[in-house]
Amino acid sequence: MPFFTVDGQALHYIDQGTGPAVLLAGSYLWDQAMWAPQIAALSPHYRVIALDLWGHGESGRLPENTTSLDDIARQAQALLDHLDIDQVTLVGLSVGGMWGVRLALAAPQRINGLVLMDTYVGVEPEPTRQYYFSLFKQIEDSGEISAQLLDIVVPIFFRPGIDPQSALYQDFRAKLAAYSSDRLRESIVPMGRITFGRDDLLPRLSELNAATTLVLCGDQDKPRPPSEAQEMAELIGCPWVLVPQAGHISNLENPEFVTEVLFAFLAERH
Repeated sequence: MPFFTVDGQALHYIDQGTGPAVLLAGSYLWDQAMWAPQIAALSPHYRVIALDLWGHGESGRLPENTTSLDDIARQAQALLDHLDIDQVTLVGLSVGGMWGVRLALAAPQRINGLVLMDTYVGVEPEPTRQYYFSLFKQIEDSGEISAQLLDIVVPIFFRPGIDPQSALYQDFRAKLAAYSSDRLRESIVPMGRITFGRDDLLPRLSELNAATTLVLCGDQDKPRPPSEAQEMAELIGCPWVLVPQAGHISNLENPEFVTEVLFAFLAERH
């Protein structure tokens, strides 16, 4: 499995297929495996890169000097340099979209297409921010994501009607329950505070290339509702599409629909 050392830590990524490059940037609390349906579909036609956030999957702990989403964007750009990739289509879901926009603004010449999924680059609404920070404090103090907290956290990511006994739901719950105290305190909690304590990028969205940007959102996404997707798309001046029968991790709840949209978007770029 390939690793790239940046800021003193090993960033894990996968690099599969050949052709125009596509960078998949996933959600907080998920690793690159969340993109499995899209990687399988796209990699026969494209070079697909997907990375693990710090403390997620196989990546090392959050580097000590990593304090903002701008740092995450800079590290991803360093990975592209390492892989000799001049231009990439970036598909960012949730926090992947939050730092993906920062990469697109910092290095617009590197991005030939940008898909923002189930994400929001404004500040976190204050009640939500305070609520998430209170959950982080509980996790930090106890060194675990308790069963009670799992009952709160896991459903956030899915549409309200999902079967809680489904493999998708149960596998995610089991993964969160298995995090070690060190990983939670050193990486997961600080990464959460970076994500939900982010600054406001809405005023800069008009700088993005509307012709090469698309906003996608699960029609039943609770943490990042469609109203936020519409707000961002209008500020960018780009199209936005609702993913039917999907919550926050829309690419896994309706993989066929999302993959079809991505294929159509990529066909226009290449």
